[in-house]
Amino acid sequence: MKDYYKTLGITKTATVEDVKKAYRKLAHKYHPDKGGDALKFKEVSEAYQILSNKDKRAQYDKFGKVFEGGGSQGPGGFGWNWQDTAGFDPEEGFSFDLHDFGDIFEDFFTGGVSQTKSRDARRGADIELFVDLPLEAVLFARDEVLSVSRMVSCTRCQGVGAEPGTRVGECFSCRGMGQVQQIRKTMFGTFTKSGICPECEGEGLKPEKLCNVCKGEGRVRNQEQLKISIPAGVDTNQLLKVEGKGDAGKRRGKAGDLYLRIRINPHRVFQRKGDDLYLKMPVSFSQAVMGDDIEIPVIDGGTMPLQVPEGTESGRILKVSGKGLPHFARLGRGTMFVELEIKVPRKLSQQQKDLLSQLKKEGL
Repeated sequence: MKDYYKTLGITKTATVEDVKKAYRKLAHKYHPDKGGDALKFKEVSEAYQILSNKDKRAQYDKFGKVFEGGGSQGPGGFGWNWQDTAGFDPEEGFSFDLHDFGDIFEDFFTGGVSQTKSRDARRGADIELFVDLPLEAVLFARDEVLSVSRMVSCTRCQGVGAEPGTRVGECFSCRGMGQVQQIRKTMFGTFTKSGICPECEGEGLKPEKLCNVCKGEGRVRNQEQLKISIPAGVDTNQLLKVEGKGDAGKRRGKAGDLYLRIRINPHRVFQRKGDDLYLKMPVSFSQAVMGDDIEIPVIDGGTMPLQVPEGTESGRILKVSGKGLPHFARLGRGTMFVELEIKVPRKLSQQQKDLLSQLKKEGL
């Protein structure tokens, strides 16, 4: 037997307000249109319908189930007869159209009229492209020329969607309003929902004759070469937004945006960690023992001097400030860390062996 109290996470002493509060919280969590669990949403809704109705709750508390559907008034002024409710079968139980129920749920919590998205109906789609760069390329801001396949405004109709010289008139379905209304009777009462007009897609106007080139969309697909500025210091997986360079909108609608996903190629010498660079530098045994001035590569190109201290052990890391990569969107550069690796020679001359034997005798 289903435990409706457990489903809503409340006790048997819960008030009507407690039931409503628990339902709203769980309905938001499991709402299928918001990526939730449709089965859980159905169970929560079923529990709410039982426990929010005084008569049904009394029957459930006494018998563990409800035997017949009454027409009593539920909490908050919402009344319904269960057997008149769409989706209820006295033999099979509850069966909801979750898509429609999601619309009702949205209406319930927005005061009875859903918020429309008409202003976005004609907006062009966003585009995402990958941009591969060598590590050296992030040292300075640069311009990249990218080939992009995107929807652009139709040159024949100038984005209107109508054949040149023909009339663009008021949409017959919405009378130029761009929106239509639906009146729906539900278990929660009667709701009026405003939505985008499917005929004119929220524009309120319709061409008398569609453009021969774009077929009324006001846009066509085109391959374009776009010059894009990439800032210094970008990193792998960083997303750069270029407003208005996505697909053009339908019939002069707002254009989408272009997003550039950065990918930095691995470097053969340097390893990157944030804005810092790591370099492994081999030194000879004598350089490590006695110290020396060596030349190390830098990401900018060329080399720079570095002093190896006396008595350096293998694995010691020296820090060189300001020789890393530029900080993104701010001044300064990261640090270069140089790890010293002592080279052990594989072949020694007799003289070298004699010298090492002498050092060994002296405990070095």
